[in-house]
Amino acid sequence: MTIFSRRFFVVCVALSLSACGGSNSESESPAEPATSVSSSAADIDTSTDPDIIDSQDPVETVLISDQWQLVWQDEFDDKNIDLAKWTFEVNCFGGGNNEQQCYTDRTENAFIEQGILKLVALKENFTGPSAQDDDPTYNTNNTRTLPYTSARLRSKNKGDWTFGRFEIRAKLPQGQGTWPAIWMLPTEWAYGGWAGSGEIDIMEAVNLKAKSDESGSSAGQEESRIHGTLHYGRAWPENVYSGKEFHLPAGLNPADDFHEYAVEWQEGEIRWYVDDIHFATQRDTGWYSQYMNSDGVLINGEGTAPFDQDFHLLLNFAVGGAWAANVNEKGIDESVFPQSLDIDYVRVYECSVSPKTGAGCEAINQDVPLSKGLQAPTL
Repeated sequence: MTIFSRRFFVVCVALSLSACGGSNSESESPAEPATSVSSSAADIDTSTDPDIIDSQDPVETVLISDQWQLVWQDEFDDKNIDLAKWTFEVNCFGGGNNEQQCYTDRTENAFIEQGILKLVALKENFTGPSAQDDDPTYNTNNTRTLPYTSARLRSKNKGDWTFGRFEIRAKLPQGQGTWPAIWMLPTEWAYGGWAGSGEIDIMEAVNLKAKSDESGSSAGQEESRIHGTLHYGRAWPENVYSGKEFHLPAGLNPADDFHEYAVEWQEGEIRWYVDDIHFATQRDTGWYSQYMNSDGVLINGEGTAPFDQDFHLLLNFAVGGAWAANVNEKGIDESVFPQSLDIDYVRVYECSVSPKTGAGCEAINQDVPLSKGLQAPTL
């Protein structure tokens, strides 16, 4: 897909919010299982609490700085997935939270079609490795069978960054049991196992267009929220998270069309955007890392830890699991499959003003409140 000129202007969108009241949520409590994340020998996931209502969603776009310089991209213009940029994960691990898909490297589950990367979830029994790819016990002879297949790509050791702007234009799948995610994990676990070394969820969504279970939702209202979240704290199970949910303006649903999901990450601050609408900010005053040092003593990570190390990108489409299968209409509606997570492009930018800190290229809506996050327990 050809790169289009970036937009360097401000547009005040005079749009009404969705019928659900246009509210978003912020959650600041111990995590519950969600999108697959690695914890040394296993993937364990967490998500935002979808039930806590916060303030109105912003609708005003912000000026994206022209000081961001493109340093890495995939426009998916080639016939095949670029293995110099992406690695397939191949396992039936289930994400550590009872997800029901096997991730494969088959063309049935991941392919490029007319400039769009398609990650496709299929209803079919499949047998594959029972351990996550990075698990020291990973063995293709130790298998497990699950009732769905899908795909999960990562840029680990092929695209790794500390700070930057990360943009992904995507159209999301729909239906009960669907769980697409665009996110980041640390390439080296400097502060111990997940989530002490951090996780950045650029975008997650579950069960889009299923019946909404949002507080105050009306009869027949469809699920339409997306979630931006940080995971941090100590290694599981003493991990925590904080984040916000967001509704698109004018009642739009992310499953109906392509939208650009982005984060701007600089030293001590991370911001979330959809279509250049800045909807959330978290700072190092509301995150922390505590981990065991070489002497086995629990200590505090210094400075802006854990979000001061190289992270890589992940694109995946999970089915079911502890989050998706336990909200909205519950379970998995097998009649909606196959479904596809469609990705138009992935672009990574470096702030030319200060590449070492990522600062100086901020796009900020001053009306967006700072997410409080969580404070480190006293040691």
